[in-house]
Amino acid sequence: MASGWILKCTPTFEEIKTMHRKNKCERRLALLFFLVVWAQSLFSQTDTFNISINTQKDIGKMQPLWAWFGYDEPNYTYMKDGKKLLTEIAALSKTPVYVRAHSLLTTGDGKAALKWGSTNAYTEDANGNPIYSWTIVDSIFDVLIKRGMKPMAEIGFTPEAMSVKPQPYRHYWKPGDKYSDIYTGWSYPPKDYAKWSELIFQWVKHCVAKYGETEVTTWRWEVWNEPDISYWQGTTAEYFKLYDYTVDAVKRACPKAIVGGPATTDPSNPKAKKFLKDFLTHCASDTNYATQKIGSPIDFISFHAKGSPKVVDKHVRMNLGKELSNVANGFETVYASAFSQLPIIISECDPEGCAACGMKTSPQNAYRNGTMYSSYTAAAYTRLYELADAYKVNLVGAVTWAFEFEDQPWFEGFRDLATNGVDKPVLNVFRMFGMMQGNRVEVLNPKRFSALQIKDNGVTAQPDIHAFASRDSHSVSILLWNYHDDDLVGNPAMISLLLRGLPTKNAVLKHYRIDKDHSNSYEVWKKMGSPQKPTAAQYKELEQSGQLALLSKPKKIKMLNETKLSIELPRQGVSLLSISW
Repeated sequence: MASGWILKCTPTFEEIKTMHRKNKCERRLALLFFLVVWAQSLFSQTDTFNISINTQKDIGKMQPLWAWFGYDEPNYTYMKDGKKLLTEIAALSKTPVYVRAHSLLTTGDGKAALKWGSTNAYTEDANGNPIYSWTIVDSIFDVLIKRGMKPMAEIGFTPEAMSVKPQPYRHYWKPGDKYSDIYTGWSYPPKDYAKWSELIFQWVKHCVAKYGETEVTTWRWEVWNEPDISYWQGTTAEYFKLYDYTVDAVKRACPKAIVGGPATTDPSNPKAKKFLKDFLTHCASDTNYATQKIGSPIDFISFHAKGSPKVVDKHVRMNLGKELSNVANGFETVYASAFSQLPIIISECDPEGCAACGMKTSPQNAYRNGTMYSSYTAAAYTRLYELADAYKVNLVGAVTWAFEFEDQPWFEGFRDLATNGVDKPVLNVFRMFGMMQGNRVEVLNPKRFSALQIKDNGVTAQPDIHAFASRDSHSVSILLWNYHDDDLVGNPAMISLLLRGLPTKNAVLKHYRIDKDHSNSYEVWKKMGSPQKPTAAQYKELEQSGQLALLSKPKKIKMLNETKLSIELPRQGVSLLSISW
């Protein structure tokens, strides 16, 4: 129903009074008609956003911050759906994708379980002599290297034979259990730092022999994970000691290797921020535990940044502000240190902290299957560039801690990129980012929220409707999103785009979309009746629906120095406009 028609046909107050004098049935019908028309007039309204993009004004490099992924369970890497997903992730990027996983040195049989993995890289004989075995860890790295990907080799955790408190060692955590149950013998310091150092030396030396020094020097080696909480059952000083011995071993085996840390938790937490600050001070000016010299080598700095969704009035409310606050606090800490321009990797960067905690036991995680996760990701990653510019730091990567969970129920609500080999909507945001090349260009939007505003206030008053754009010699790409922290139905946004500085040439416009009806396997699955055992035909349909879809057929356009486009974007929708010539 057109809005003009609605205004013309809405009863006046005098007409309502006249109707009131009629019989009771007529009055009810009149009131019902009035309410329906009034409601339709509300839902037909759209907010208009006038966004201008100056394609000739560069504001910085289109650094592929998004081309970093990670997960708890390293053994999923070489499993059927794991290899399939890694193939897809590798294909979406024109630059090598970095992959980080826990438990690369943990003792065990190599079988994956939730929040568990193992490689059995180190055991000892009856006399306490080291036995090194690289078979499983090699099979993990082989999958990555074959696809042109790069390990972000997380150095951890402590092998059972080396732990100061080895028992219990293997945990059997499941969603709903206490999270603290995971912190078993692997999380304790080594009882012999010389043996630990030799293990790391032998591992890196083996990688150089197997993959070549040139290849290994492109990897990132990160020392441990979240040592400021229970992932490290030692003291702060003992972590510094571990770091010094580890870096010394890596550099002895491969002098040009890139090593860093400390992979702390959210820097808006005072304890985590202090740990990060003290670690940087240690690397700059403390006595090195391994070499007895002043300082410790560090090639990049890592920390984590998470949001915090919750259930409010029976719906999920995200907290993008908390994630951005953590990023800002981390940047502030690094900039104030002796390493202000060292590369930064946010080695976990997500809406919350437990990928394996499903929505059944954690209802605040119900955002994960649909388009709320994808619009959140678009809004979050674009703000990372803005914050890095504002704090004048060198951000090179932000790891999405989401992968897949092999042989689990369909759309169980894990924080993953695919379910049973079928891609979820969020993966298509990364496909969009992968199509953006060259340099970032200026975007003007009088109604925009800056990253600092979202950091302080979140996105609860009004939706975050904004754009992010890049240009190279033969194309312009514009990412658009309509995001809100609250998972509620909202009006679509009418976006009026003005593109300045385009060459006066013929071009092809492609419009990709993630919404309820596009690039959305979850909605297709629900329409099928939510089958846990899809037929072969259903699986094929689900597989196709998980790919990035065009909103309409590619269109030939004549570009002008000022080109105007209009887009209607639904709530929690994401669009990518690709213009090439």
